[in-house]
Amino acid sequence: MGFLGSLLGIIGFGIGIPLGLLLGFLLFIYVEPGDVKEPISRPIHEFDTNSLLDILPEIPLWVKHPDYDRVDWLNKLLSDMWPYLDKAICGVIKSTAEPVFAEYIGKFKLKSVEFKNLSLGTIPPSIHGIKVHETNENELVFEPAVRWAGNPNITLVLKLLSLRITVQLVDVQLFAAPRIILKPLVPTFPCFASVAVSLMEKPHLDFGLNLLGGDVMAIPGVYQYVQDTIKKQVASLYLWPQTFEIPILDGSVGPTKKPVGILHVKVVRAIKLLKMDLLGASDPYVKLSLSGDKLPAKKTSIKMKNLNPEWNEDFKLTVKDPDTQVLQLHAYDWEKVGTHDKLGMQIVPLRLLTPHETKEFTLNLVKNTNPNDPHNKKWRGKLVVELTFKPFIDDSELFSGSLHGSGKREDMIGKGSEDVSLNRAGLLLVLLQGAEDVEGTHHNNPYAVVNFGGEQKKTKTIKKTRDPCWNEEFQFVLEEAPLKEKIRIEVMSRRTGFSFRRKESLGYVDINLNDVVYNGRINEKYNLINSRNGVLHVEIRWKVI
Repeated sequence: MGFLGSLLGIIGFGIGIPLGLLLGFLLFIYVEPGDVKEPISRPIHEFDTNSLLDILPEIPLWVKHPDYDRVDWLNKLLSDMWPYLDKAICGVIKSTAEPVFAEYIGKFKLKSVEFKNLSLGTIPPSIHGIKVHETNENELVFEPAVRWAGNPNITLVLKLLSLRITVQLVDVQLFAAPRIILKPLVPTFPCFASVAVSLMEKPHLDFGLNLLGGDVMAIPGVYQYVQDTIKKQVASLYLWPQTFEIPILDGSVGPTKKPVGILHVKVVRAIKLLKMDLLGASDPYVKLSLSGDKLPAKKTSIKMKNLNPEWNEDFKLTVKDPDTQVLQLHAYDWEKVGTHDKLGMQIVPLRLLTPHETKEFTLNLVKNTNPNDPHNKKWRGKLVVELTFKPFIDDSELFSGSLHGSGKREDMIGKGSEDVSLNRAGLLLVLLQGAEDVEGTHHNNPYAVVNFGGEQKKTKTIKKTRDPCWNEEFQFVLEEAPLKEKIRIEVMSRRTGFSFRRKESLGYVDINLNDVVYNGRINEKYNLINSRNGVLHVEIRWKVI
C-alpha cells in the first residue's frame, strides 16, 4: 500500500501541475474584468437597529463636532460638477502617467502599458464638514473632512512578451483630513499666492485590485502590507508638519518679497566732477537707493564748491533680491533755489557682490542707462564706492547643527543661538497690519505712528473707519540687538474737514522687544492703552546679519 500510495501521488502531481498551468494560462489570457456596477442606495428608514449601529461612524462630523460647519452647498457643487471634474482629473492622470509608463517600455520584456478604461465613476467625494481656524497670520486655514466611496473604472493593460495582462482598480474608499492653507493673502486675484496642503492624520485607503478574475487584495497578508506601505509613504511626504505647496501667483505679482540681507555702502569720493556753477565749481551730493525699493533714497552731505569731494560716509540698505536688484547712484549739484542739477549717475548690480566681502568700484558717471545715448560719451567724472552685502542668518541655520553624544551642537551656534542674535547687527521689521474698534471723540480717520530709536514713521490715513487696515512695513537697521528697549506705536486720528481739534490720540501700546530678539518674531494683537475697546495687530521680526 505504501508503494501504491506513493505512485498515485506522483501520478496526481504530474497531472495536476500541467492541468493547473493550463487553466491559469486560459484565465490569464481570456478572462476580462467586468463592468463596474452602480451601487445600490437605500433610504435610512429601511435599516434595522444593527445596521444603524454599523453606520454610526459614517455620520458627518458636523453632527458630532460643533466646531465643524455643514457644507451642503459645497457637496451640491461637487455633485453637479463631478462629470466635468472626472474628465479633467482623468486627463491630468493620463498625461502624467503616460511619460512614466514610457520609461518602462522595453524593460522587463514589457512591450506596452496603456489605459483601457479611465474613469473615476459617478459618485463624487463628499465633504463631511469643514473646520476654519482663526489665526493672526496673513492666511486662511481650514480643514475639510473628505470621504469618497467611489465606483471608479480604471483598467490598465500590460503587454508582456506575447501575454496580455489586465489589471483593474475597483471599489475605492478614501477617508482623509487635510489641512489647507491659502497664504499669503494678497490684493491680486485670486487673492492668495499659494496653497499648502498637509494631512493631519494618516489617511484610510481601501481598494480592490482585480487580476486574473480575482481580487489580489483578498490574498492573506497582501491587504495589510499594502495598507501599511501606502500609509508610510503618504505620511513621509504629506503628514503634518510636512506640506505640499502649490504656487498660484508669480512672485512678481504675488506678495512683497521679504528682506534677505543688508547692503553696506560707503560713498568714498568723487573725481573731476562737472562744473555746474557760474564760478566754475559745483556743490555735489549723492543719492543712493535700490531698485524696486519704495523707501526714500538716502543722501550724503553736501560738499560746497568742490569738484573732487571726499565723503567717506556709510549707509545701509535693505536687500530683497540680490540676483535682480541694482544699486542706483545719482550725483547732483545742490542749488539754493530751484531744482538741483544732475551731474551723472551709475548703477551696480548686486549679483556682482560676494557675501561678506567688501568690493571697491570706481564708476564712470553717465547721463542715463541707455548704452546707445551719445550723451553718455561725455566726461562727467568718477565716483568711488565700497560695497559689502551681508545676508541675514536664516532661522534654520540659527538653530541647526550636528549633535555630540552629549546632545550639544558643534556648529557656530554651539554656544547658544541667543549669543549670535545678541552680539550681531540686524534689521528690525515692524508690520502694522491694522486695528479694530478704535474710536475718536471728534473724528475717525486713523493712522499709526511708530516711535523707536529717535525715529518716527507713519502709516497712511484711512478715512472714516473704526477698523483700519494698513499693511505697511517699516524697517530699522540696528548695530546690535534691541534688548531692554521698547517700541511705541500710537494710533492717531486727524481731521479731514472742519473740526476744533486737528489731531487726537486713539490709544497706544509699548512693546518690549526682548521676546522679538529671543524668538525672532512675534505676531500679536495688543489692547490699546487709553482706548475703550481698541486693538492693534502688529507683527515684528528681528533678522540677524
